[in-house]
Amino acid sequence: MEVNKFYNTLALGIFGFLLILFLFMEKPTSTYRVKYFKTKEVDVLDDYFGTKIKDPFRWLEDDHTKETKNWVYKQNQVTSQYLSKIPFRTKLKNKIKTMLDYTRTSTPFKKNNMYYYYYNDGKQNHSTLYQSSCLNCEGIEIINPNKWSADGTISMRGTHFSNNGKYLGFGKSSSGSDWKEFLIMNLNTKEIIDDNLKWIKFSGMSWSGNGFYYSRYSEVDEKNKLSSKNDPPKIYYHAVNTSQDQDILIYENITDSLASPYIGVTDDEDYLILYESKGTHGNTLSIKRVEDKKFTMINNNFDSDISVLHNLGNKFFIITNENASNKKVLLVDIDRPDIRNWKTIIPESDHVIQSVSFVGKSIVVKYLIDVAAEIHVYSYNGDKIDNIKLPGLGSAWGFTGDPNDMETFYSYSSYNMPSTIYRYDFTINKSFIYKKSNIHFDSSKYITKREFCISKDGSKIPIFITHQKNLNLNAENPTLLGAYGGFNISITPGFSSNSIVLLENGGVYARACLRGGGEYGEKWHRDGMLDKKQNVFDDFIAASEYLINQGYTSPNYLAIQGGSNGGLLVGAVVNQRPDLYKVAFPAVGVLDMLRYHKFTIGWAWAVEYGSSEYQDQFETLLAYSPLHNINPYNQYPAIMVTTGDHDDRVVPAHSFKYIAQLQKIKKKNKLPLLIRVETNAGHGAGKPISKIIQERTDMWSFLFYNMGINPY
Repeated sequence: MEVNKFYNTLALGIFGFLLILFLFMEKPTSTYRVKYFKTKEVDVLDDYFGTKIKDPFRWLEDDHTKETKNWVYKQNQVTSQYLSKIPFRTKLKNKIKTMLDYTRTSTPFKKNNMYYYYYNDGKQNHSTLYQSSCLNCEGIEIINPNKWSADGTISMRGTHFSNNGKYLGFGKSSSGSDWKEFLIMNLNTKEIIDDNLKWIKFSGMSWSGNGFYYSRYSEVDEKNKLSSKNDPPKIYYHAVNTSQDQDILIYENITDSLASPYIGVTDDEDYLILYESKGTHGNTLSIKRVEDKKFTMINNNFDSDISVLHNLGNKFFIITNENASNKKVLLVDIDRPDIRNWKTIIPESDHVIQSVSFVGKSIVVKYLIDVAAEIHVYSYNGDKIDNIKLPGLGSAWGFTGDPNDMETFYSYSSYNMPSTIYRYDFTINKSFIYKKSNIHFDSSKYITKREFCISKDGSKIPIFITHQKNLNLNAENPTLLGAYGGFNISITPGFSSNSIVLLENGGVYARACLRGGGEYGEKWHRDGMLDKKQNVFDDFIAASEYLINQGYTSPNYLAIQGGSNGGLLVGAVVNQRPDLYKVAFPAVGVLDMLRYHKFTIGWAWAVEYGSSEYQDQFETLLAYSPLHNINPYNQYPAIMVTTGDHDDRVVPAHSFKYIAQLQKIKKKNKLPLLIRVETNAGHGAGKPISKIIQERTDMWSFLFYNMGINPY
């Protein structure tokens, strides 16, 4: 009896141990049921050409009111409570923090025979600008944005060096806002000159002598400056050591209220270059000698993109997609500006030109060959000199410098290869490794492949897929698919430290290149805009189905992500095909397509999307607008909307109204529908490392938890 009792006790003990072990090994599951609070509704009814559209959450557009701020606080509390239930969140945060703790140096660039670069010791919120007299000399700290705020919410936005070597102008922005101030440093004394220019967005500094030209907006009410509509800017000239109210008005368009002017100055400071646009693509071009009163019109239509690259006296190198979807480089004599006198230097080819720079007494052209970079070097006559060989399917950035510099620097990376910086010597046409990344990532374990899927109408869509070399195609791999698909922007293969968490946990990191982008030229762009916007969503759905059909993943393990226009993409496809996805991250998205043009710079996107003020375009927008197509019969994936309370590019009202409507209609959705509003943050630029760490922690925690995966 005693022996049997002993063995029974032993058996129960072993069973109990195994049960506990099993419980600890069991996949985490999202069983926490979210309790949403009821968002107040107001009686707002808009009439669009006889179609009545309710807008019950219109009040959330007033982002500065106490009521809206309280709503944001309560939503963040709901999200915080949900995330706090995830058992591995702290462990994940520590991993991410360690990943980002490495020293990093930017690609060097030369200005006035001095070298400049950005450096971060791995713990700083922002990188610091350094100057050195030779390539291997110790650098001198020039600008350290970390000294501007304890929490890193004030950041630097762009640097602009005067041609005479005396001054450095730079932008300064708070909380990620597009609004910035211009300050000026005396490069000899390293002191900030008491210039503080305000009401600036999107403008650079075009130096001429001891001053510069810039674009400035009219002042707006401080209370509404993050959301009120911005009228086109005006061009001013600012002289160093004078106050902004003494700036000279150079140009404003008094005949066309939609035309936004921007100005440039040639390196020799002999010519002014005037651009005007009515949106995010298409512009006119005019040029004049500084002393002349009138500009010479080079291109007077808004249907194509055209810009100046360099000049040799009165002869200007120009790049355009006018009658050249993949772009071409021309030489124009502005004293003989008729188009019949234009000379082609680099003709359009089968591959799109992504960038052109003049350095090393040469023309450096970056082509996209099925989205991967290829670098060619030409003479000023258009004769090919060299093809700069790159390591693989990736992207290259840099190639800057003065036209007569005989060296330039560029960085190369791919989805599975962190950035390596190269120095290119034009005297022998050869590249040398200058500096390798020391990020904590073993690239030898991973592979990046470029594959193609077929979209609904038969178009071939490229997808870059990165994963461990020994990946098992068992359809159970956590996968994150991202894309953009708009505004002629190309999504090229480059390393992102954000992918490491997924890759190290056996996941698949995928990026699709959709129509609407610039990967295959202007035709590719136009096939994804206006009334062809549905092509973009079809392309993304096709990429999703491809990943599933090829065994990379399945709907239970597929997450999608997109920001800004990509946020619109995510919002649209979860309405159209919610069955394909487990998790979705629409970030800073354009989600109310009927009212986007009423805020800040949104009116400029009408050339891309169309406007609800025109009946045919209204019908197109209404058909896919994420806010207006939430379906009560859909079972939605786990959604975490993200935005910033200081986002004045895509105002947070888009995200506020969208999540309020989603929670109202789908309050019994099986998976969580949450919003994460980052405070003192904007559209993404200038975000400090501390906020990036927390943002990534919450994102990956949400993804793994809802897929039932315990990372690491």
